[in-house]
Formats: sequence, structure tokens, C-alpha cells
Amino acid sequence: MKVKNIKAYGAEASDAAVEPLEIKRREATPKDVELEILYCGVCHSDLHFVRNDWGFSVYPVVPGHEIVGKVINVGAEVSKFKNGDIVAVGCLVDSCRSCGNCKKDLEQYCPEWVGTYGSHDKHLDLPTFGGYSESIVVDEHFVLTIPKNLDLAGIAPILCAGITTWSPLRKWNVGKNSKVAVVGLGGLGHMAIKLASALGAHVTLISRSPNKIKDAMDLGADQVVISTDEAQMEKVQNNFDVIIDTVPYAHDINPYIGTLSTDGTLVLVGYLGPLDPMLNSIPMIMGRKTVAGSLIGGIAETQELLDFCGEHNIISEVEIIKIQDINEAYERMLKSDVHYRFVIDMASLKS
Repeated sequence: MKVKNIKAYGAEASDAAVEPLEIKRREATPKDVELEILYCGVCHSDLHFVRNDWGFSVYPVVPGHEIVGKVINVGAEVSKFKNGDIVAVGCLVDSCRSCGNCKKDLEQYCPEWVGTYGSHDKHLDLPTFGGYSESIVVDEHFVLTIPKNLDLAGIAPILCAGITTWSPLRKWNVGKNSKVAVVGLGGLGHMAIKLASALGAHVTLISRSPNKIKDAMDLGADQVVISTDEAQMEKVQNNFDVIIDTVPYAHDINPYIGTLSTDGTLVLVGYLGPLDPMLNSIPMIMGRKTVAGSLIGGIAETQELLDFCGEHNIISEVEIIKIQDINEAYERMLKSDVHYRFVIDMASLKS
């Protein structure tokens, strides 16, 4: 298979900075679409992979799975796209296409799913490399169309932060009669508020920080509950149908279980790992309450989300940076110093 070298930014080790390097990309096969990358969102997963926080990173790591780009080449059998189209690529670039999950448009749960970065590239026998690069080649099945009325930089985080919160909202049938709480107001949380509000739900932000109240209301929340205020938490006991917990580190979810209504569900989307402290099952049993987890969405669901965002003029709140500033951006992410998602202008890679 023919390959070519392209410019990228990545890390060679868990204690290394993200810096310029060259990677190999395959030339487009008959079913492939090649994109010039215009914008790439910066996700907490990027930082976790670079620093091997989850223990399975393979180096070099070139992060980035919130990609907006322009089609510059299509394979002979591609039918959905043409040169010049502005399109998107999210967290998935391949799957087996034949398992039960794939047949249900749940590629994100395919045992052989291939992540945009950090997975195994079956074409080149290399790790897959993400969007911190000048271009990417992807099978057309995993390329998404973009509503023409939306800002391109603001679209990028929808490919991860957006779909990570949209998928559980759809799975648990959130709509006009729903009471939804969102725990945490970051990249995921701000998208959850926007999307749940647009679906017609009554939306509450649960936060430790009183200084988040104005932002939450501006984003579409109907109320804010300060989780450290016992009186406020007491007022919302047995209240919420769905809680979307977006906190990205180990934390105590027990106080939130009591705020679920009978048959309510708390969905963990921000944190991977053991709960600390342990989960108390008594309030769950007494109210038939559920704690669940959810990943991203499949390709069809992600396209549904993009179309919904186009209809409702929803984009992420972003701060645009240059690729040369990515290490500083990571340090700011650790301090929650971003409202609410960094997006890299990939034109900076050419400078």
C-alpha cells in the first residue's frame, strides 16, 4: 500500500511534550476519503492518552478526534462525498461492520472498533493517528456531513463532547416532560445543557461552584443547585428522571442518587475507573434507581446529532488556539481554565 509522510503534532512518551513530528498516512483506497484538517477539538481524552493515564497508550501518540476538514481526494468507489466538501470525523474510523452492535448502528460498542487515534491501523500495521495533523484518510462510512449554517470551529467538539452527552439523552428518551440534571459544567456539561434544553427538558446544573450559575443559565439551564448546600440538595430529592454526570475524575456519586426519581437513571460519561467512595445500593433499591455508563454514539446517531444541531443552531463554546500552544492548553485544561472547549486552528501547523 502506498503511503506518504505528513506533518503532525504528537508525543513520543508519557512524560514528553506534544511537539512536531512526521507520521505516515495511507493513500486513499477506493472507499476512502482524504481530508485536509481545518479544525480539531481538544478533548480530555487527548491529555489522558498523551500522559498514559489509562495505562494502554502506544507511542507515538497523535491525538485529536474532533475533526472538521475539507475533502481533497476521494476513492473511486466513494459515493457520498466529493472534493471540496466540508465534512467531519469523530472518535471512530473503523469497526468490523458485521457484529450485532454494528448492525444496530452501535459501532462504538463493536469489539473491533478502531479509534481515530490510539488504536491499530489494519492498513499500515501502525497505531492510528488523530487530528493534530495536516490531513487524515478515513473510510467514507465514518465521515459525517456538516450543516452549512454552523460555525466550523464550533462544530468540532460536537464530534465528542456533543455525542457523548447526546447518546444517553436519546437512550433514556429525554424530551418535553423530562427533568434532567447535569453534574459538572465543562466541555461535556455545557453541551449536555444545550442539548437537553433544545430537546425540551427542564434542565438543572448541579455544581460545587456558585460562580457557574450565570453561565449555566445563559447556556439554557432552568436552575442551578449547589451540591455543597444541603438545603438546596434536599429540595431536589426524588426529582430527576436522568442525571448526566460529566465529572472527569473519581468523585462521590452517592449524594446524586437521592435526587433521582423512581426509575431514574444516573449516567456516567466523564470518568473511567472505580468509584470512590463505594456506591451505596440502599437508595437504588428503595427507588428502583439505576447507575449506568455510556460511551460516544455510533455513526448514524452522530449524524442525527449534527443535523439536530443544525436545526437548532447549536455549537460548542470554544476558544481557538494554535497547535504550537497545545501544551499550555493541556495545563489550562487541568485547571478547568477553558470556556468550554479548546479548538485548534490547524492552519497554524503550516507556519
